[in-house]
Amino acid sequence: MTALATEATIGVLGAGAMGSGIAQVAAAAGHHVMVTDALAEALEQARGRLEAVMGREVERGRLARDAAGSLLERITWAPGAAGEYAVFRHCALIIEAVVEDLAIKREAFRRLEAEVSETCILATNTSSLSVTAIAAACRQPERVVGLHFFNPAPLLPLVEIIPGLTTSPETTATSRETAAAWGKTTVQASDTPGFIVNRIARPFYGEALRIHEEGVADKATIDWAMRELGGFRMGPFELMDLIGNDVNLAVSRSIFESLQYDPRYKPSVAQQRMVEAGWLGRKTGRGHYEYGEGAAPPAPKEDAAAGGAIVDRILAMLINGAADAVFWRVATRDDIELARTKGVNYPKGLLRWGDEIGLRTVLERLEALQAEYGEERYRPSPLLRRMVREGRRFFP
Repeated sequence: MTALATEATIGVLGAGAMGSGIAQVAAAAGHHVMVTDALAEALEQARGRLEAVMGREVERGRLARDAAGSLLERITWAPGAAGEYAVFRHCALIIEAVVEDLAIKREAFRRLEAEVSETCILATNTSSLSVTAIAAACRQPERVVGLHFFNPAPLLPLVEIIPGLTTSPETTATSRETAAAWGKTTVQASDTPGFIVNRIARPFYGEALRIHEEGVADKATIDWAMRELGGFRMGPFELMDLIGNDVNLAVSRSIFESLQYDPRYKPSVAQQRMVEAGWLGRKTGRGHYEYGEGAAPPAPKEDAAAGGAIVDRILAMLINGAADAVFWRVATRDDIELARTKGVNYPKGLLRWGDEIGLRTVLERLEALQAEYGEERYRPSPLLRRMVREGRRFFP
């Protein structure tokens, strides 16, 4: 199989930030794109956002005016009530980007399948739900696949390709090659909770929240340590505010429940209270920090020793999660490394980072945490234990 030709029409269901971003990516690659949403105002807002983005690109000299105009002309914004998907009748690939709710997605796929050709690929942009469960709503589940873009889709290069249990090899191959033809870096993940990126990233948020809840350090100091000492582009609390505490909590809950309540993925009660209070982050003007007019960020305590201990603790949990993903065959070693650096801009791949620190050192840090707290949360991966015992590294 090969990538879909640019003559193929791409459908996008959902005109939120993610859906409109995916539409922009497909149109930039030369496809005609059909976008619909149950809310007409969502379509108008999406059209306005994209026109503004194209205008800025032209002003900054990064895109010719004619090219920007052509891209906008290739996107059709088609208003439609929920479930009226006849506008997708001639599409070769449809990417669903609606709310992260299994029942809603299953119903959307059931109705989509009734309108499109038998050869149309149906893709979900879910970040943590089961692709197999979504596909089960269809008569032809073999044509359903996960295509997980990252927000903002036009800027972030990674796309996770997730075949469900019933997805055909042809569907997987065509989807992956099409995303690559759109200029994306692709990795393939098994249909497990959180796939690669969201599964392995949980401790970046969860352990930071735990450290703060214990009173070990304030949020500004934890963010400072992870940025300045760890080399991450953003600290965990800054990033949660950018993502939205409601979104971050929902993903954590989904992974925790789907992994049979594994203690290592237990969501934070403190974060739940923030969501209940409506402190969702930048979008509401208040989250872990305040963003109103005149709000000043709190100053961190810049203690190198204390900050280093914070980085070591969070990093040990991240490396352990990456090792466990290899152990459970969530993805290949190389795809796991690529997902961390391309999907979430980590300064290094976690497995190589573990090699640099020393896997024995990482194991000892986890064992010390488990001994101190007596919690399964800090349980080392069987693969990490085995590699230390055998004196092996992830990379030569």
